[in-house]
Amino acid sequence: MDFRPVLMIIGALTATLGGTMFLPAFADALVGNPDWIVFVTTGLITTLLGAGTWAATFGKGQSLNVRQAFLMTAMVWVVLAFFGALPFYWAELGLSYTDSFFEALSGLTTTGSTVITGLDDMPPGILLWRGLLQWYGGLGIIVMAIAVLPMLQIGGMQMFRVEAFDASDKILPRAGQIAASMTTVYMLLTLINAISYWMAGMPLFDALVHAMTTVATGGLSTRDGSISSYDSIAIDYIAIVFMIAGALPFVLYVRFLQGDRKSLFSNSQVRVFLASLAVFALVAVVIQYSEGISRGEEAFRHALFSVVSVMTGTGYATADYGSWGHGAAALFFILTFIGGCAGSTSCGIKIFRFQVLFLDLKQHVREILYPSGVFVKRYNGAILTDSVSASVMSFVFLYIAAFMVLALLLSLTGLDSITALSGAATAISNVGPGLGDVIGPAGNFSTLPDISKWLLAAGMIVGRLEVFTVIVLFLPRFWQN
Repeated sequence: MDFRPVLMIIGALTATLGGTMFLPAFADALVGNPDWIVFVTTGLITTLLGAGTWAATFGKGQSLNVRQAFLMTAMVWVVLAFFGALPFYWAELGLSYTDSFFEALSGLTTTGSTVITGLDDMPPGILLWRGLLQWYGGLGIIVMAIAVLPMLQIGGMQMFRVEAFDASDKILPRAGQIAASMTTVYMLLTLINAISYWMAGMPLFDALVHAMTTVATGGLSTRDGSISSYDSIAIDYIAIVFMIAGALPFVLYVRFLQGDRKSLFSNSQVRVFLASLAVFALVAVVIQYSEGISRGEEAFRHALFSVVSVMTGTGYATADYGSWGHGAAALFFILTFIGGCAGSTSCGIKIFRFQVLFLDLKQHVREILYPSGVFVKRYNGAILTDSVSASVMSFVFLYIAAFMVLALLLSLTGLDSITALSGAATAISNVGPGLGDVIGPAGNFSTLPDISKWLLAAGMIVGRLEVFTVIVLFLPRFWQN
């Protein structure tokens, strides 16, 4: 395998990550925090190594075939997390490298699980760096989901292939063109969100950081109490709107801005996603009423916020839904796996795969009832091929299998059953908080053993890379010509 195209892309992305480290350095320097030196040092190291790698491999075989795309997609998250962990490790936080890597990977994969406490008194550099990691990772996830995964035919993502770039050796120019339009939309949503937070009463710095982590559906906050710290109804609803916006297909935003006003809400995936949010929110309201938790608008707002936060994988919290009883625990455990739309920053199995499974089941029942009938499956008006159905079913099976293996391994490290199961689910689905007293909405991951954190980090990568991308690398045939 020719590793030069892979190293060229990783080098460019690493240099970009290094360049962003100077922003938190400037923020710390403004308030006189000595950690600005840490960010400048790590920024120089990361930028020089990334730029050097890019320069050494630039122009030497820039076409990227499918095998190289698999390797690049898997390696880039690990490499960026390695360098992204350095500011956490060298800053005055006292974090071990395990905790630093966990925090950086959680940010880049937009998982939102954290090992850091005392955020309310944290210097601005660290808070801004956490926000930048999620914002940077969210943009990378969109480009990967739209430009790379459809080419690799991962989990049915080939349904969303752009026909103008159908050849596998055109992944690079395709990614470049898509990245430009996606970045514009992504920045526009972030700016609107930040202004909305600020006008609702959130401090300007907090508004900027929360806008980055909301649109990225990441959920890292500048406060230990997350969004609930602001005790603002307006901020809660603004967060709901932009969490949903981050979980919708970004390609549809581009089409909307190009004049196709019907594309966004005529899409079946979007309609099912929004309908699912409404139904699950109603269930959460009923649970609160039955358990005597809250009533009226407060019950509706906490229900909708919690459902949207978990289902989109953002992980913000305005209420400890883990204390709403066993029915709520079961509901939010299920929501952890569902996720948002394909081509968004959200996580989980994704809505379109449940739609495909339903269409397959529907056709199977029809064939039993009418053995001589001929039925054609359609998704959004297009014919749904058997290869897509097989790919989706394989993905869902492996996804559940990966969750079960991770939960078993976590339990072997000494975690209780609730922590192990919800930890595995939240890592694989890149959601953030789990269930229970330890890693629930009111807790964090700092007290877990190091081995548990490394297992959870592996789960974050497997979930973010849609399982197949990681498994393929362990097949001997992949490395053979």
